[in-house]
Amino acid sequence: MYILRRIICTTLLLLAVCDTFASHIIGGEVIYKYMGPVAGNKSRYQVSLSIYEDCLHGSQQAIAEDNPAYFAVYDDLDNLFYFDSSHYSSSVDVPPNYNIACITNAPDMCTWKKTFIVTFDLPRNGHSYTVVYQRCCRNGDIMNIVNPANSGATYTCQIPADTVASTNNSAVFKNYPPQIICVNNPLLYDHSATDIDGDSLSYELCESYDAPNGLPNNIIPNHPPFAPVTYVHPPYSYYNPLNAYPALAIDPVTGMMTGKPLITGRYLVTVCCNEWRHGRIINTIHREFQFVVTDCSKAVLADMPYFTDDPNVYQVNCKDFRIDYFNTSKGGTTWLWDFGVHETTLDTSAEFQPTYIYPDTGIYTVKLVANPHTPCADSTEKKVKVFPVFTTSFTDTGLMCPNNQVGFIDLSVGTTSPVNYWKWNFGDGTTSSEQNPVHTYNTGGTYNVTLVSQNKKDCSDTLFRQLSIETFRPYAGLDTTIVKGESVAFYATGGVSYAWTPGIYLKGADGNAPVGYFADTGLFTYTVKITSAAGCTGSDTINVRVVDQPAFFLPTGFTPNGDGHNDIFRPICIGFKAIRFFRIYNRYGEQVFMTDNIEEGWDGTYNRKAADMGTYYWYIGYVDRYGKEGTMKGDVTLVK
Repeated sequence: MYILRRIICTTLLLLAVCDTFASHIIGGEVIYKYMGPVAGNKSRYQVSLSIYEDCLHGSQQAIAEDNPAYFAVYDDLDNLFYFDSSHYSSSVDVPPNYNIACITNAPDMCTWKKTFIVTFDLPRNGHSYTVVYQRCCRNGDIMNIVNPANSGATYTCQIPADTVASTNNSAVFKNYPPQIICVNNPLLYDHSATDIDGDSLSYELCESYDAPNGLPNNIIPNHPPFAPVTYVHPPYSYYNPLNAYPALAIDPVTGMMTGKPLITGRYLVTVCCNEWRHGRIINTIHREFQFVVTDCSKAVLADMPYFTDDPNVYQVNCKDFRIDYFNTSKGGTTWLWDFGVHETTLDTSAEFQPTYIYPDTGIYTVKLVANPHTPCADSTEKKVKVFPVFTTSFTDTGLMCPNNQVGFIDLSVGTTSPVNYWKWNFGDGTTSSEQNPVHTYNTGGTYNVTLVSQNKKDCSDTLFRQLSIETFRPYAGLDTTIVKGESVAFYATGGVSYAWTPGIYLKGADGNAPVGYFADTGLFTYTVKITSAAGCTGSDTINVRVVDQPAFFLPTGFTPNGDGHNDIFRPICIGFKAIRFFRIYNRYGEQVFMTDNIEEGWDGTYNRKAADMGTYYWYIGYVDRYGKEGTMKGDVTLVK
């Protein structure tokens, strides 16, 4: 059962389909107060709706038709308990929250806060209740949501069930929303609230809710759940509602809102204040507002940089207790620093860039005031963390060899908190977040190893060290071919000790240069295990082919086209003592190439020009292994 008061207002039925009717509303919030028990096992609540109107640019007709406001109350089963209306009880000119004279080009502005109050008697039956106010439509100039002119607004609050909280008053925001936010200037705004019940409060950026665009036959606000507005993504979202660096953020404990807007425009922003009782959230109030970032300029701007990843933290010092302060303010001539030590009043300075020695470890809130005690004073706050001493260190274990596991052991120490973060860079393109990682280097060389470690107090340090991995290349030599009955001298390199297997036909198999004697033909494969001076071990193989008689091996064609394959024509000599000449002739009998070095070959040129394709004739004069001279001839085809 619910009470529904009959309301006759033809004009209001058209509000949901007219974009201009609610574009003047730039924000709103709903709060409530517990008034006490009433007959029938009910509790009386006074609900207050506050809407913020743009009285400079908004339609005066639309502003007039905001009055009265219409409320609906639903229980947690979506039953409509009340549908009521109220004319506004107060209208306040919202102050700019700063001295206009302190802005060098202050824009025109006008914002009204109108408050509508209704009273509801709600049964104490174990159900919670949701109060809803809805309005269409939003300002079409909002930059961070999709199709804003056709997006409605829902302002709501929830009254917890009597089984959760026997009585409850909602939290109340302490300050008006900011009217002017200057682009490229740090924002520092106190968005905190108070709660007369003493509940714990926390703060966060949260969703803005849409509302139906037009229900001409039904002006009763909808029941929950409410659909959130759609943000233009990227880059916008409810937790990143405007272009800023540092990003717009709200401290979850203090409610302090910070950021540095980068682009002018109108942005929809909603802040939620959560009430906590006995470790659980019993209620959340929403304040929605359109932040207008304008191209204004403060006459005085207090500012200091930050040397951490957190824009709210000026510095983390884990070496000693000294903090050197830098001042990046604009327009100021006098200064007041408060270094945040509660136990003394002597922690202040009037210097432009002071240095302060802190008495103990801890987290301190430092405040800088530019032009203190003047109408255009400005201030900023940042935290400093002082937790000496913290030092990053590490050692390594294992053989410094390619393809061998090297262990890294963290030796970082801090006096205030255990280490809980490690970032290793091994210098070969790989990293690790383990405390004591194991890594393998594929090749030898010098590597720049870096460890960044950090503790829970945000103390961080970096250690750089060069690590030498031995350039170890075990090498057995080139494959070779010999004639049966001959010997071959091996020559391995890369280490200080050698062991050849198998030892058959070898003399000196425990050195780097054994001699092989082969009485039989065949293919013989040998492996040499090599150990370096640093203890690195590796192996390589070599093939020895033993043939029955001496021979020259020459290809029947070659392609000197510069591709690195078959570009040189030369003989492979097996079992001969030497050659006296190696000559090549063209089909006209002209000698195009001649050498007496068996290692040289013809590159396919004649008189420094590429020779023609075709057949060429080779002629070899040799001395065999017994000293007897002879000749051999044949042909080869040059192909391009």
